[in-house]
Amino acid sequence: MFFALEFPPINALLRWPDIFPTFNKIGLIAVLSALIVIIFYSMANRQSAALAPTGVRNLAETSVEFIEEGIVMQTMGKAGLNWTPLLLSLFLFIFLCNIPGVIPVFQMPATARIAIPLALSLLVWVVYIGTGLKHQGVGYFTHLLWPPGVPTALKPLVGLIEFVSTILVTPFSLTVRLFANLLAGHVLLVTFGLLTEALLFARTSQVFLVPMSVLPFIMLVLMTAFEVLVAVLQAYIFTILAAVYINNSMAAHDEH
Repeated sequence: MFFALEFPPINALLRWPDIFPTFNKIGLIAVLSALIVIIFYSMANRQSAALAPTGVRNLAETSVEFIEEGIVMQTMGKAGLNWTPLLLSLFLFIFLCNIPGVIPVFQMPATARIAIPLALSLLVWVVYIGTGLKHQGVGYFTHLLWPPGVPTALKPLVGLIEFVSTILVTPFSLTVRLFANLLAGHVLLVTFGLLTEALLFARTSQVFLVPMSVLPFIMLVLMTAFEVLVAVLQAYIFTILAAVYINNSMAAHDEH
């Protein structure tokens, strides 16, 4: 064979040996992400609010303002400011689970495994359904399935469509959007990394291929930079969609 590139089985890219039973690198990344958020804001909270914010507190306040101005006020208005802690926690946790995909040693986004995106999506689902039930009781489902003005003859069809789209499709779409984007990026990084290595360490008889290794290496660098952007963007998209869904439950209450 003139040139062979051995690509590992997809299972090898996604499954990691257990650090101890039932706990592997994915679990470690998730735990570290949660701890980083908790420790970071605990440190920021120790600084006096009466003084001009510096260091950790300044960064913490900037992140809060970003969520408030970039997500809450854009989707929920002032009525949604109480949701800032939840949305901030979602954004930071997802970002910190995404970014290890470009960090040496880790080299794997925890969100490229479907369990974490699914758990987060179900959390959002419970929150926005719970918000509607809190304000309207069981009548929330009536409003959810049959928006005002729907003709009686169309109610069975509209109710079925709304049930499938809101109750079933919404958490599924949230899960797949986050999972698929991070998994695709991870596979691309592995592909260009392996291609660079294969060309760079080509056999002596194929030494003329070594200079060509610069091409996949450039793509690897560009894809790494792009995946940093994706890590931020996917965390932002998930969080803003969560805000939209919660706001819809609140808006339904206001209209009712």
